[in-house]
Amino acid sequence: MRFETTIAGSLPKPPWLAEPERLWPTWRLEGSELLAAQHDAVRVSLFEEEHAGIDVVTDGEQARQHFVHGFAGALEGVDARQRARRGIRGDRYEADCPRIVGEVRRTRSIHAGEARFARAATARKLKFTLPGPMTIVDTLVDEFYGSRKDAAFACARALRVEIEELVALGVDVIQLDEPAFNVYFDEVDEWGIAALDEAFGDARCEKAVHVCYGYGVEANVAWKARLGEEWDQYAALFPMLDRSRADIVLMELAGSHVPPRVLDLLPNKAVAVGVIDVASDRIESAEDVRAVIEIARAHLPDERIKCTTNCGMAPMKRDVAYAKLRALGAGAALARTSA
Repeated sequence: MRFETTIAGSLPKPPWLAEPERLWPTWRLEGSELLAAQHDAVRVSLFEEEHAGIDVVTDGEQARQHFVHGFAGALEGVDARQRARRGIRGDRYEADCPRIVGEVRRTRSIHAGEARFARAATARKLKFTLPGPMTIVDTLVDEFYGSRKDAAFACARALRVEIEELVALGVDVIQLDEPAFNVYFDEVDEWGIAALDEAFGDARCEKAVHVCYGYGVEANVAWKARLGEEWDQYAALFPMLDRSRADIVLMELAGSHVPPRVLDLLPNKAVAVGVIDVASDRIESAEDVRAVIEIARAHLPDERIKCTTNCGMAPMKRDVAYAKLRALGAGAALARTSA
């Protein structure tokens, strides 16, 4: 399908499940009641995506308080209770992070239950999102390895086993989120791509990697304001990603200062172009979305263009997020009829 649509991963949590518009929300319920509420929230997420015409759906990350901690906090060797504060993403902001206190290993299924439930709840292509190895390491406090590379490869091995199980459960697309790739270019070149490939392994699914400029939260908005009139980080990064095992690269474009010419640097990948700005509450029109797709078409053949949101929508207002989903679906449909 031309201009296949998806979302970066997360959707806002309903207020009856968790604190709204928060990146690290507190659950409203516990035990079996919490699980039932999470399932209901997944049903809502899938309904809203399907209703909006999203082709490749996700569970909206409704059972996770945070896109990294949900996976990393369940690994052996990671203490998610006694957290330590540190600067992350090149000290863009500080966060209370789990600690690596021993050898990192995956000793049990982590997201299998979530994937199994979502797979049974939709007939559409299903994507499951996980944090990438470098981003995991950049969101933990290492008190064991003393080497970001060694810690990342330990996380990659854990991810590889998790991915194999998720694919066996019927997940069609596995996406690794690597916002840290847009910060540490030397490390991406030295070991980040290798760690990403180690995590993907030979998984029999579509393999996607998501690199963006972050959620529409205050710290990220302030960082973007300092980047100047042209955000050229992708120019350094995309040639590295083009040699990776990923089939699809998700990137931010709508409402940004990313020069469209960077799309030329991914000749061997499908590109999921961010056509929805998650740093603004303005609801795009179908024509707005089509206009961004037309920009991508000047650099990529139609068969390699997919359409997505710039980043996750977890901290957004629900009505705004759902309206943006509908704009995404309508804009892609409009582009198909007019191409």
